[in-house]
Amino acid sequence: MTHPEYGEVSHIGDGVRRIVAPNPGPMTHWGTNTWIVGEGEVAVIDPGPPDPAHLAALLAAIEGEEVTHILITHAHADHSPLARTLAEATGAEVLAFGPPESGRSDTMIELAASGQVGGGEGMDSAFAPDRTLSEGDRLSGLGWTIDVLHTPGHFAGHLAFRLGDTLFSGDHVMDWSTSLVSPPDGDLAAFMETSARLAALGVSRCLTGHGGAVDDPADRLSWLIAHRKAREAAILNALGLRAAAIPDITAKVYTDAPPEMLPAAARNVFAHLIDLTNRKLVVAEPKLSVAALYRLA
Repeated sequence: MTHPEYGEVSHIGDGVRRIVAPNPGPMTHWGTNTWIVGEGEVAVIDPGPPDPAHLAALLAAIEGEEVTHILITHAHADHSPLARTLAEATGAEVLAFGPPESGRSDTMIELAASGQVGGGEGMDSAFAPDRTLSEGDRLSGLGWTIDVLHTPGHFAGHLAFRLGDTLFSGDHVMDWSTSLVSPPDGDLAAFMETSARLAALGVSRCLTGHGGAVDDPADRLSWLIAHRKAREAAILNALGLRAAAIPDITAKVYTDAPPEMLPAAARNVFAHLIDLTNRKLVVAEPKLSVAALYRLA
């Protein structure tokens, strides 16, 4: 997989172009993929972070074209902040599932309100779409039609966008990494349900939020489901009748993780523990929280 040049326009085929934002990192790979759909009358998917050079490259790529839609997969800070600036420059509407906290389950709402999870990590808290989108909505432009799917898991208000046999999958499906599921933004039960639904969708490729294309989405999603089930089994194996804290469980499960990745690993463990507690396979003492102790039910 070749590292793209920042600011360079890559023609992916089927009227799709990509520009990669210069925000590389352990959670963003080489940076955020911004997608341009169509020619002459275009939709922009995930404008990315508020980087002036990326904005300039994006505006240069669409010079002389009309932007009809600015679509946001989810309101994390590496995907949505540039949307408002792009809207002001082009006159296009910003469309997304809703404000950043939209779509959270009652459990995630309660955890966020308690302050126990420090909610909204990486969230674009100022994000507000001009118009909301829901499962089943359809958007059209000159020569293209996009169908909207609500795909919670990595983020409660996460959307994917289907263009024929291609799915713009945001951060739910990536070729280089599993998706982070970090409460209260992330919800493991929702992630598993969405993964099973997308595996049966029948698309031929996923164009992702970070990294390269996934050319066998059903196989990749089946692997992601199996990976999460294996992680669940490892967490259950690490637990006993004597309650343990999340850092201790994380150390037992992520034995090969570098130290700088252990905080993210702990958030993934917590996501699993929330799901296991809700399924009554695990008991949280005194109650469900980051600070709780956990044991087998």
